[in-house]
Amino acid sequence: MASSALSSAISTIGNLLTEEAKFLWGVEDQVERLQTELRWMKSFLSLKDADARQGEDERIRMWVSEIRELAYDAEDAVEAFALRIGSRRKGGFPNVIRKSACILKEGRLLHKTRSKIESIIARIADLTRRLQTYGIRKLRDAQSSTYSNIRRELRWTYPHIMEDNIVGLSSETKKLVSILVEDGHNHCKVVSVCGMGGLGKTTLAKRVYNYSRVRDNFTHFAWVYVSQQCQKRKVWEDALSGLNVFSNDELRKMREEELPDKLFSFLKDNQSSMNDERLAKKLFDFLKNNKCLVILDDLWSIEDWNVILPGFPINEPQSKSKILITSRNKEVALPEPRGHLHALEFLNENDSWELFQKIAFQNYPDDRMDGKKKELGKEMVKHCAGLPLAIIVLGGILATKGSSNEWQIVHENVKSYIKRGKGLQRIHEVLALSYDELPPYLRSCFLYLSHFPEDYAINAERLIQLWVAEGIVSSEQEEGNGDEIIEDVAERYLIELAERCMIQVRETDVATSKIKTFQMHDLMRDLCLSKARQENFLFIVDQSNADSSSTIWRVRRVSAHVFFWIQRLKSPNTRSLFWLGERLTEEALFELLPKKMADYMKKHECESCNPKHIMLAVWVLCKMISTARGIWTYIFNNFKLLRVLEFEGAGKSGCKVPSDIGNLIHLRFLSLRDHEFLWSKLPSSLGNLRCLQTLDLRIKTEVYESTHVPNVIWRMEQLRHLYLPEKCKSKKKLKLDTLRNLQTLVNFNTKYCYLKDLLKLTNLRVLEIRWHFNIEDFKEDLDNSPLIGSKCLHSLSISCDTYGINTRHLEHLLLSCACICKLSLKVDIGKLPEYHYFSEVITYIHLSLSHLDEDPMPTIEKLPNLRVLQFGDSAFIGKKMICSTGGFPKLDSLSLESLSNLEELQVDEGAMPVIRCLEIVNCRNMKMLPAGLRSIGTLKELAIKSMPKAFKDRMVEGGEDSNKFQLFRSITFQDCDDQE
Repeated sequence: MASSALSSAISTIGNLLTEEAKFLWGVEDQVERLQTELRWMKSFLSLKDADARQGEDERIRMWVSEIRELAYDAEDAVEAFALRIGSRRKGGFPNVIRKSACILKEGRLLHKTRSKIESIIARIADLTRRLQTYGIRKLRDAQSSTYSNIRRELRWTYPHIMEDNIVGLSSETKKLVSILVEDGHNHCKVVSVCGMGGLGKTTLAKRVYNYSRVRDNFTHFAWVYVSQQCQKRKVWEDALSGLNVFSNDELRKMREEELPDKLFSFLKDNQSSMNDERLAKKLFDFLKNNKCLVILDDLWSIEDWNVILPGFPINEPQSKSKILITSRNKEVALPEPRGHLHALEFLNENDSWELFQKIAFQNYPDDRMDGKKKELGKEMVKHCAGLPLAIIVLGGILATKGSSNEWQIVHENVKSYIKRGKGLQRIHEVLALSYDELPPYLRSCFLYLSHFPEDYAINAERLIQLWVAEGIVSSEQEEGNGDEIIEDVAERYLIELAERCMIQVRETDVATSKIKTFQMHDLMRDLCLSKARQENFLFIVDQSNADSSSTIWRVRRVSAHVFFWIQRLKSPNTRSLFWLGERLTEEALFELLPKKMADYMKKHECESCNPKHIMLAVWVLCKMISTARGIWTYIFNNFKLLRVLEFEGAGKSGCKVPSDIGNLIHLRFLSLRDHEFLWSKLPSSLGNLRCLQTLDLRIKTEVYESTHVPNVIWRMEQLRHLYLPEKCKSKKKLKLDTLRNLQTLVNFNTKYCYLKDLLKLTNLRVLEIRWHFNIEDFKEDLDNSPLIGSKCLHSLSISCDTYGINTRHLEHLLLSCACICKLSLKVDIGKLPEYHYFSEVITYIHLSLSHLDEDPMPTIEKLPNLRVLQFGDSAFIGKKMICSTGGFPKLDSLSLESLSNLEELQVDEGAMPVIRCLEIVNCRNMKMLPAGLRSIGTLKELAIKSMPKAFKDRMVEGGEDSNKFQLFRSITFQDCDDQE
């Protein structure tokens, strides 16, 4: 994390030097020198990989901590100076220099800032001296090697040692065995078992390795433990030794042999590589010519796999040898058909309880019937969230506890007991290996996830915006990647965390397969929190400290999971304020009232006509407005270096947004979504926030339907993501033509925005149009100019339940979107445009409220890359849909919902040849499934919801059509038991 802090400081200082140089007048030389020192420090830190090695030595931990604080102080000093000078030079420096008062003030500020920077540089020099004095420079000495070797020895795996208590792996074992031994899988050379640490990958590999069918099928076997310290020569030697190609004496002789002629002693340096080549060739040929199984246990990275790959004939069709890899990183898996990825799943509730019982009750088998222990045990097992290692640790602890009282003690602090463990079963250390293996650019990304509460579904798109806003992913990482933008880099990082099994993907985008939401395993989150606290990464306000009256000092980031009084926060250098939950709760308001008044309000809250109650309610409302304004004012005037101000589930927020918000000129991310204000007018001081990258104005108003947005957004030229209010109004149309970096534009409409501005938004990727869309001066038969200037727009949505859209206008808009892959139309269009108006690369279409009276299938089925098609409420008002032969060549999923007039879906032979999922919901006039579905072998999932009972009865066992659809892997019925 020191590396991340240095990167942030270097990036901030660099941006100020290049883009805001006038704000650093007088200290440029010192700032440039400071930036150079920080760059050298970052390079040294990366060279020694000190961030990942803080567990080796207390000196390293102290050194890294001091570097991190130095980076923070440097960033604060320079940015605070630029902030104060910038606020005084709005009229330009030449005008200000004439004012003697300003000269005196700025002189004092210059002197103070120079002193701060010189002090930081002196601290860097002192830190460098201590590196030598206390021996920290020798980070790669024998001590480090010893530490790594001890960890490696402790984790060494042996295939003959089988675990006694195994649950839930029978079906997975049989599946992997069939892939390894059956003739139909000869093309598959490499099987990769991947999953989070402690999930049982090695246990599964041992079961496969010792399985009777496997032992009978292969002639030679080798088990190789790779580990984080992958050494290609050691891997090849262990494989050859296990396969009995060389004896250990022969291998030792190969390592010790010398060149005979001392005249050619200079060739000794190349001897190792020559031996490496011989080893690789010997292993390659043996595997190619024999039927072998090699287990590569605990392989960590694709780089390590590529290094050892020359010894394995995975591209030789005639080779009958197979390799089974266990890894925490899915990236090592080869693509099909040469490879097979087996992602190991967490244990379900029943298997978790079974495994727990086997271990916890091994000394007291009669206690299985103890009702109290059973209740406590089931509650504690939930904290393991299906992770076998955690269950084994917990069971082992409780196996030594005979009484229910002892179980109760463990139950009260179960997470602490699980994390402590013993010996090889220290869960924190097992999971920490995954963190230690992260490259520097991923560590801060991972630590950022500590912002979110337990079991929280994290929105990937919003997280990426936060990463970019805070500089967690910076423009430096974007350089040299062609058309790739910062958000693309951040998305790659998120995917890499998923591939390393650090996060669990919950939902993916049906059109692009990108991650939409994800969460963290409870124990992985505990690791994340532990590392975040160790690195002083953020301060979390939760139930444990929300009611404390203590002051919060010197924190960079604050994440509040519950309400707390912001006035406790006395850290002007705070960069991020993150609020999850209501900002001003009813309970907090009652705390402000005198006790008697609060008790009276609670007692008489149902007496709405009581005059006294009404007067008190009005008083409470005024108090709420005053308190909310006080909170806003405190934030806007005390945290002027804020980069992120994020609220979720904000609730009641007072009368209006105060104009003081314009003080936060360094703000990159501002979300006011779901705030409830009495007054809908936003302040014009929003225009001061010229560094904003993400602006979310989807607020709620209690009095007005629409939100007044001042025409100042055009000033925010760095804006990348803009979310306008759902119902927006303005005295003048909003100018957006200066927003050349804009990628996301939500709730655009032509009543309050200029249509012509879309031509200037050349980087737009997502466009959502709500309510009005009209093309002025549109001429029917003329070649109208394009409406959208972006060539990278991939998602278009039009939504309006009260206004329709002219079909010709829609056609013209679609012609301007040649690259969209996702289209959503929730609007009355009457007639669907012909297929040539649609993008050829479109993969997803959703239609609802469209009121199409002509069958849309003959048009849509011609789209060559369409994979997902969804019809929602009143999308089609006709009676029959026909999918013709050859139509929908790539369609994977079809959904028909609330098409009240639809009576028949006809599927001709050869239509939808690869469809996998079909969903029919609330189409009450449909009598039966189309007979043509029977010939589609890929259709495995069928969901029938809210359909007449007669429709269901035809399909269930004994029904008229039950024998026609027996091949379907999964048929689910929901709410289909009501009569017609």
